[in-house]
Amino acid sequence: MSGKERGRKSPPSGLSPEEKLLWAQAMRDAEALPRGKRPAPKPVPKDPIAAKPAPARPRPATPPVPAKKVRKAPPPPLAAGAMVDVDRRTTERLKRGQMPVEATLDLHGHTRAEAHGELNAFLAAAHAGGRRCVLVVTGKGASKTGGGVLRAEVPKWLNEEPNRARILAFAGARPQHGGGGALYVLLRRRRGE
Repeated sequence: MSGKERGRKSPPSGLSPEEKLLWAQAMRDAEALPRGKRPAPKPVPKDPIAAKPAPARPRPATPPVPAKKVRKAPPPPLAAGAMVDVDRRTTERLKRGQMPVEATLDLHGHTRAEAHGELNAFLAAAHAGGRRCVLVVTGKGASKTGGGVLRAEVPKWLNEEPNRARILAFAGARPQHGGGGALYVLLRRRRGE
């Protein structure tokens, strides 16, 4: 047996035959250091992170390109009475008309375009003002046509951005607040509140 083979270690126990073959191939050219010439093990510092100096980074030749902003996926669309990310108690209070209505927007007499702009501005102002529950009155519309245009359009507009990002839920109003011709809208709290 040559000195080269004498210093070679056998594979660790518990290896599969394939792993033993890989070990033998990896160790084929390895040579053992002569006894007495092995380097002394380095002392391990008590806090290896603090004791290790950070490697110096070369400065880039050009300024770094700012990272692209990651766009969040839009929240799922809401339907009247469907609650997402709202606790059960708040859901029940909203549906029963028990949450205090802090602002009201009446869209009677507005054209579709006017109503859309008014709704967007109203929701932006209410959210910025820290309002929590607002009432949007659409009107019931003509009964022979199956309801008014605004009554059908307002739920769609509530699901459009930027309105959807401001809204947690909406539900049909109770009779004292307009019934089928009005909606309670529950706004998200502003960050930092």
